Amino acid sequence: MILELPDREFGGYIFDCDGTLVDSMPLHFRAWMASFLHHGAPWHWTEDEFYANAGVPDRITVMELNTRYGVSLDPDSIHEFKAEWYSRHLADLAPVPAVAALAKRYHEEGRKISVASGSDLSLVAPSLEVAGLAPLFDIVITPADVKRGKPAPDMFLLAAERMGVDPADCLVFEDGKPGIEAAEAAGMQWVFVPSRFG
Repeated sequence: MILELPDREFGGYIFDCDGTLVDSMPLHFRAWMASFLHHGAPWHWTEDEFYANAGVPDRITVMELNTRYGVSLDPDSIHEFKAEWYSRHLADLAPVPAVAALAKRYHEEGRKISVASGSDLSLVAPSLEVAGLAPLFDIVITPADVKRGKPAPDMFLLAAERMGVDPADCLVFEDGKPGIEAAEAAGMQWVFVPSRFG
């Protein structure tokens, strides 16, 4: 994987977790499927739809599917089963080499770096740990920290604030369309990480 980086330095670097720092998207999709099957979900959610929704908080995804299919499955129950299934299979995870190498380099150079993920901290923290990246990040933003998840800019703006960096001086690494939209809404430049085939 070759990442196309802007030709300048930034005051802060913000990384999405799933599919960007950690090669976890296939595992998340399997966890979704297990939870949908367990709860008798009436929909067939394709892998294309899953990747198009990358970065959107779990419960929002379930609420949108409920609305689309006219049902009322409990978003919390589906999320909790998915999270528990995911946690049992963490050993399958590995870092995304090109992005992890950048994060390590920025950390070693003393640059300001953070994580802003659409997944709950209960999933992000062990994912970073298993991938060997947890020691790099003192700042980790998840949906619990903000009113609105991606594609709203809230997570990236909070990450910039906690790093003490102007949003315009931040570079975001993202694999999902909602995350890229969030970066643009925050006034930040971004680098696309092709998680699906990377």
